[in-house]
Amino acid sequence: MARRLEDARILMYSHDTFGLGHLRRCRTIAHALVEDYRGLNILIISGATIAGAFDYRARVDFVKVPSVIKLRNGEYTSMASHIDLQETLKMRESIIRHTAETFQPDIFIVDKEPMGLKGEVEETLAYLKARGTTLVLGLREIMDAPHLLDAEWKKNGTMQKIDQYYDSIWVYGPPDFYDPLIGLDVPQGVRRKMDFVGFLQRNVSSSKTSVNARKDNYILVTTGGGGDGSDLIHDVMNAYEQDSSLQQKALMVLGPYMPAAERNKLLSKGAKISQIEVIEFDNHMEELIAGATGVVAMGGYNTYCEILSFDKPALIVPRVKPREEQLLRAQRASELGLVEMLLPEQSANAAIMADALKRLPHREPPSKSAGALRLDGLNHISETVGHWLDSRGRHLSVVGAE
Repeated sequence: MARRLEDARILMYSHDTFGLGHLRRCRTIAHALVEDYRGLNILIISGATIAGAFDYRARVDFVKVPSVIKLRNGEYTSMASHIDLQETLKMRESIIRHTAETFQPDIFIVDKEPMGLKGEVEETLAYLKARGTTLVLGLREIMDAPHLLDAEWKKNGTMQKIDQYYDSIWVYGPPDFYDPLIGLDVPQGVRRKMDFVGFLQRNVSSSKTSVNARKDNYILVTTGGGGDGSDLIHDVMNAYEQDSSLQQKALMVLGPYMPAAERNKLLSKGAKISQIEVIEFDNHMEELIAGATGVVAMGGYNTYCEILSFDKPALIVPRVKPREEQLLRAQRASELGLVEMLLPEQSANAAIMADALKRLPHREPPSKSAGALRLDGLNHISETVGHWLDSRGRHLSVVGAE
């Protein structure tokens, strides 16, 4: 049963430099909210180069800001090589501010970067706070290794700014899984604002069918955005090349950000292995995960939510630098019995990888483990947003399904 609101507006910000994680998380939340509330309009500000490759529901749209990419050393550069980084950041900041002024949102949700990329959202936060917009910071359940996050935030005075600007902090995970601010000196004001909403459950869209959907028994190998995923794909292919008893069919998704030279190498390597099909990108990954017997992944936040949502046996080979987020998530999930984990150096050993791949289809799904976790993040967010909008005078009335 949807509820109707009188012209309510939510603005979301997703800086998106290297992968698809931030945009996919914002889009998931936006779609769940417009389904629950008629009369709600959501605009997502995104830096993702392929923001337009996804479909958006009615009343969800996006504004694209010039893209910035993160290099492997953690530094940033403009996507358009002829434009200076400072100029790109100035344009992004101006578009973000102008969008907020024109759209006049009731709620502004910022994904992961409290002040935006290089501080680009701070001026907009100050403007919206002055006009009474509810400001929300959304954090992944794991941000990074505490010493790395602490150093980054201290350098920019981030913790004080979070306390100063934000009304609420949503942690996209349950409290018994992980605390994203563990090991940091967190002021009481910030602690009080933290709301562990839970993991964000996923489902397969009823209206769209992936052109890559399959009916056979396959494992899915996914690298997320793919910018740093070529090692994992190589490792799985090497296991198939070196162990002829590995007959399990595999569908491999390289990801849209995999560098062209690596992509071409993997496409030709994969073409020689009969059990493997290699594709570059699919904007309906949920469908491919739902149909798989098991999943091999690097374990970014969204893939992890999908593994739990569709209850799939999983083998995780996490990225370990420049951020340790995937490693920490894989260690914790493996400790709870939810997934099997291999470190990159183990994954590079073809015999170890082949054995893990053979075990995968026989592994118990996450729901059978003692660490099974609820996925109620979207419901929790929806209730919170409804309460806020109602109290802002965006009157709620229940309407029947159209």
